[in-house]
Amino acid sequence: AMSLSAVQRGMLVLLLLGSASVGLANDPAKLVVGAFSLAASGDSLPEGWSPLTFKKISRHTRYEVVKDGAVSVVKAVSDASASGLTRAVTISPREYPIVRWRWKIDHVLERSDVARKDGDDYPARLYITFAYEPDKVSFGKKLQYKAGQVLFGEIPIGALNYIWDGKSPVGTMVDNAYTGFAKMIVVRSGSRHVGSWVEEERNVYEDYTRAFGEEPPAINGVAIMTDTDNTLEQAVAYYGDIVFVQAMK
Repeated sequence: AMSLSAVQRGMLVLLLLGSASVGLANDPAKLVVGAFSLAASGDSLPEGWSPLTFKKISRHTRYEVVKDGAVSVVKAVSDASASGLTRAVTISPREYPIVRWRWKIDHVLERSDVARKDGDDYPARLYITFAYEPDKVSFGKKLQYKAGQVLFGEIPIGALNYIWDGKSPVGTMVDNAYTGFAKMIVVRSGSRHVGSWVEEERNVYEDYTRAFGEEPPAINGVAIMTDTDNTLEQAVAYYGDIVFVQAMK
């Protein structure tokens, strides 16, 4: 949610972060991008993660590491505000196509609407950006990208937003209300699981191919965001660990 476009948002993901390596677990079939469970409670930033803020939005969502039972998680509190936490990565979606995470929200937003700019808010979202690799991009999209580059500098070629929406059916995939460079994918909808931890799993490789009609380039950023700056509501969300895994052979 923002007066800034998702393309600018993606650009900020890149600018703010520079590059960082992903922590390889002992298990080579797994890349742990968000090891929130290892963070010390009271920290505002888990290791390797940075704030993602937007120039025109002065009210920021508050993030901190808290204990949920014995496990550390990231708590987000948003009050007519928008900002995220982000991490730069380099991951091959062909090698590590599956992303797994868990999240919990206190309530859904009344006024969120995936089709409208003034409804582009979600109590929880996981945001994945992709690098520009010219050999993987159609000619038409290259032209679009070049035009975007003139305006914004280095930007991702595409982004997938996995969202918890209030109304849209699970499985809905639409362009972001601000830009076709970003697709919104509803993975959880409505109030049924409010207040409970929900485990999610998506095949990023398949989602990108379906969303953009071409082979995905490298993943170059992952972000979490709880935002309410368009709807002017309040939201509380909790995020657990985020892991990319190899497909089962």
